[in-house]
Parts: sequence; structure tokens; C-alpha cells
Amino acid sequence: MPHPHVLVLTANPASGALDDSVAAIVRAQTGTDGRWLKAGAAFEAPIEDTNIRETVATALATRPIDINTLPATNRAKSILAADMESTMIEQEMIDELASLSGHREKLAALTLATMRGECDFVTSLHHRVGLLAGLNTADLATAAARITLMPGAAALVATMKANGAVTALVTGGFMVFAERVGHQLGFDHVHANTLEIKNGILTGRVANPILDPTAKRSILLGLAGTGRLKPAHVLAVGDGANDLPMLKAAGLGVAFRAKPAVRAAMRASPTGAVIDHADLTALLHLQGL
Repeated sequence: MPHPHVLVLTANPASGALDDSVAAIVRAQTGTDGRWLKAGAAFEAPIEDTNIRETVATALATRPIDINTLPATNRAKSILAADMESTMIEQEMIDELASLSGHREKLAALTLATMRGECDFVTSLHHRVGLLAGLNTADLATAAARITLMPGAAALVATMKANGAVTALVTGGFMVFAERVGHQLGFDHVHANTLEIKNGILTGRVANPILDPTAKRSILLGLAGTGRLKPAHVLAVGDGANDLPMLKAAGLGVAFRAKPAVRAAMRASPTGAVIDHADLTALLHLQGL
């Protein structure tokens, strides 16, 4: 009988953490040969009991390696739904705008509290955007020039598309940045909030409807329905509390360098994974690619 689960180890290959000695430990603990998905970056082994993860994690506690267990069947996903800020890109763009308005410290603290789930997303969004009133379109261009892609982002999107997946950027951030990132990475769809601008000046308001956590989940379900698929066929990735409804609805929900509450929720989920050390290509390895 095939094993019902798979143990997947991923790491940054530059760290040297995931080597043959680790593979030997996994083989000894699982009683299987396992296999390298990518030398130094990803190793997996079939398992019967997901509790083996804790045993392996304890044995490798000093090494920066992500260790996840997932169902062994239907691993490759047909849809990618990805958050943008601190996920596909390295920045939180509202904080970048705040640095131009002189409110970065105050606004960054609000953003962090919101991503931790300590504040209501919509209330926080209106408050934070209000602090941006008076910025202009040149400021938006200045902030956009600061965008850097998260390592592995381009490979993740390109590989999933090459394997026939539909890709969607789903962010509570702003369309002025999301369109740029979506085009650069080749996303099929881009969903984001819209900053209200009059005569080239930000009014400090967000146009309705607001793309909030519930809307993120609805977009995921809509993508699956359009393709006559099920949420089980979706890979979702994000880092903040506003991503949780989307991550929980997906067949594979990945907390990527995420806030504690998000990490805990995905660690507890039988279809969740936590990536803290590897780059975004780990999401390909989680699918067995």
C-alpha cells in the first residue's frame, strides 16, 4: 500500500543545512529511501504517520530547515493564489509610501499589528491610508521603484504556469503596485485595492469595494469554480492574518515567513505548510516538483 503522507524538507541551499547527513537521519527515522527533489534544497520521504515530523524536527533542531508533512496524493496544484507584500515582493508598500509622508514609524507599527491579526483589517486600512493623504503620483512612482521580488518568486510563477496552472496575485495592497508586480511575474490575474486619486493627489481614501480577508477567500473560490476545479486544487501563499481565510480554504496553504498566528494555523492544518528558511521555490517542492 502507498504511504498516505509525505515528509518534505526544504532549505536555502546556500546554508548547507540540508545535506547527505540529514538525508541519512530522515531515512533512518522513516525507514524509507526517500529522494532528493533538488540537491541541497529539497528532500522528501513517504511516511505513514505525520507525528514523525516532530521526531525529525527534534533531531534537526539546530539546522535552518523547513519540515512539513502533506497528503501524498493530488500534490500538484492547478491554481496559485498569492499574496503580494512580504510574499511575492520583499516590501510592504504602504510602509514605503509612509516613509515619503513622514509617518513610516507609526504606519509600520499599524501594519505589523494588522498582519499579526491584532487589528481589524478594514479599519486599519482606512486609518493607514488616511495618513497618506497629500502624496502625489510622483511619490507612487518613487515607492514603486523600491520594489524587489522575493527570491524564488519568478521561478514559482513561471514553473506553475509551465505546468498548466492559473496564477492570481491577490493582495490587500494597492493596484498601482500590484499591476506592476503582476506584469513582471506573469500572473494571469491581479486583484488589489485601489487608492483614490484626484488631480494627481492621494485623497487618503480607498475606493470601494475593499479587498479584505473575506474577499481574498472569495476570489480563491471563484478561481476554482471558473476552472471547474475544487479549492483542493489551489495552492495559496501568504504571510499575514488577512491571508488566513484564503490559506485555510486552499488545498495547500503555505505560511511563508509568516506572522506567528499564521504559522501556528498552517502548522496545525493537515493541508498547511510553513516555510521560514527556503525561498519560494520550496512551494514547488511541496508539490513534489
